[in-house]
Amino acid sequence: MRSRLEVHQASRRGVLAAAVGAAALYPIAGCGLFGDEEDKSQPPAPDPLAPLLAEALSLASQHEAAIAAFPALAERLTPVAAAHREHATALTKVIKAPAPSASASSASPAPPSGDEKSTLGALRSAEQKGQKSAAQACQAAAAERAALLGSIAAARATHLEVVR
Repeated sequence: MRSRLEVHQASRRGVLAAAVGAAALYPIAGCGLFGDEEDKSQPPAPDPLAPLLAEALSLASQHEAAIAAFPALAERLTPVAAAHREHATALTKVIKAPAPSASASSASPAPPSGDEKSTLGALRSAEQKGQKSAAQACQAAAAERAALLGSIAAARATHLEVVR
């Protein structure tokens, strides 16, 4: 009958042999034998939230352009523009996208045409479209992303009241 020490040593040798065997296979796995080279040649698919990130940046820029054209709207629209920038920052972290450059994030669309009322109407239309896309993204998202997207959709719904 084997002593406990002999059983323990035999067990350790078995574990060591398994580890050495796994380590020996590692270089083979890295050489494309198992098909992983194909995966590296294909660029990764864009994250499904990338359009929502672009939309958040666009909405922020539209609000900032309206503020620049109509300073009287600054008190109403500045918090909305800031919220869109915060959403863009959160989305950037979630999708692990590079942060937008300062020039890209500060670039504003053409100044709004028309008066304050038509500008607010255009912002309302953009917010409605944005709220709808955020709600759809929330419904289609994985559970770990749904809370953020639901929050963005809810915020955009409240923005509709601000631009009324």
